[in-house]
Amino acid sequence: VQLQASGGGLVQAGGSLRLACAASGRTFNGYYTGWFRQAPGKEREFVAGIHWSGGNIYYTDSVKGRFTISGDNAKNTVYLQMNSLKPEDTAVYYCAADWASKTYDSRKFSPASYSYWGQGTQVTVSS
Repeated sequence: VQLQASGGGLVQAGGSLRLACAASGRTFNGYYTGWFRQAPGKEREFVAGIHWSGGNIYYTDSVKGRFTISGDNAKNTVYLQMNSLKPEDTAVYYCAADWASKTYDSRKFSPASYSYWGQGTQVTVSS
């Protein structure tokens, strides 16, 4: 499966962006899809994830109540709606996917559990 991430940009603090992760080559059927982010000098961290069924949704604590992950199986796309953005949300955002059988339990929070990655999209939040 090939993943294409899009939707990043420059926004002021308090603003919103919607990221999209489009799959090609196969559907998300049976996969778990995660959004990760990596700021300069920091490790890549889990932001949010969703099972292809629409369930098993998780968020890292710092984005709870502000970010919403969703999937559109008809469009083979997973979205990350980001509201109330903060300067500390600035990072390159990546989508990743792999079989749910490989990303169960705490494995879903680790980048090493995912075989398929999008190219990343830059999100910059100015103060």
